[in-house]
Parts: sequence; structure tokens; C-alpha cells
Amino acid sequence: MGGTSPCASCKLLRRRCSKECIFAPYFPSDDPRKFAIVHKVFGASNVSKMLLELPVHQRADAVSSLVYEANARVRDPVYGCVGAISYLQNQVSQLQMQLAVAQAEILCIQMQPQEPTLTTQAYHDDKSLLLSVHNNYETLPQYLHFPSSSSSSSNVLQDPHESLKRESFWT
Repeated sequence: MGGTSPCASCKLLRRRCSKECIFAPYFPSDDPRKFAIVHKVFGASNVSKMLLELPVHQRADAVSSLVYEANARVRDPVYGCVGAISYLQNQVSQLQMQLAVAQAEILCIQMQPQEPTLTTQAYHDDKSLLLSVHNNYETLPQYLHFPSSSSSSSNVLQDPHESLKRESFWT
């Protein structure tokens, strides 16, 4: 890099930073933690190979992804970002269930017998619909316009580290 400070990679690896340094544009010297965590998880050699195989315009996005995955792997060595994704999918599924139940409750309230012409049987049928929705929200009638969710991977990790709720992986 000439007369300027070496990049975070070259500082950590204690080597001279050249003008052609593959890491310099993506790992500035003022953010050494970013390279340190990527190096710890993937290794400098592997990251260098990955970046060299990509077109220049895709490298910044690749580095962002590597930083994200490295942070996720440090927090959760087994599942990494898949654990965070599974946790978020589980939250989406739970919120969809709550929405379905609320929509069904609204429907039942709207259909409660308010005139003597409606039978109590119709009201009890609506209550059974609510119980059915509460027990299995994917059986909702079409008129609720509720998208079903795919929860195939939501059981991979039910409740990962509490820090996922508050911290960003992009640091």
C-alpha cells in the first residue's frame, strides 16, 4: 500500500502490504477484528483463493458474507448462520400461527349470533373452527388469505443463543 498503513490482514499476519494485496480493499486497517474473525474461521489462504476466483465486482459482497458466517460460526460453532436462520424461521412460524389465530378469532366474533334468527349450532361450529385453527393453523380456510409456511428446517435449532435476539452478525 506504499506509504500508508498496511491492511488488517497484513497487520495480523505481520507481512508487508503491497499495492496488489487482495485483502486491502476489503479489510481496512481501522477494522482489524473483521479480518481476525474471518481468518480464524476460514484461514487467510482460503479467503485469498475465494476472492481471487471471483470477479472484482462480487468480492465486497463475498467478504460481507464471509464476515457474517464467521461471526455466526464463532457464536454457534455447530450450526453457524443456519442456526440463526432456523431461529428466525421458527419466529416467523410462531408469528404466522398467532396471526392465524387472531384472524380466526375476528372471524368468529363477526359471526357470533346477534340476531335471534341465527342458531346456536352455527356459533358452536365457528368456535370449533377457532379450535381447529389454534391446533393446526395450516388447515385454515381459503378466505382467511393466510400463507402456509414451510417449517422443514425450523426444527434444526429451536432456541439458539440468546445473543441472536440482540446482536448483529455484521459487526
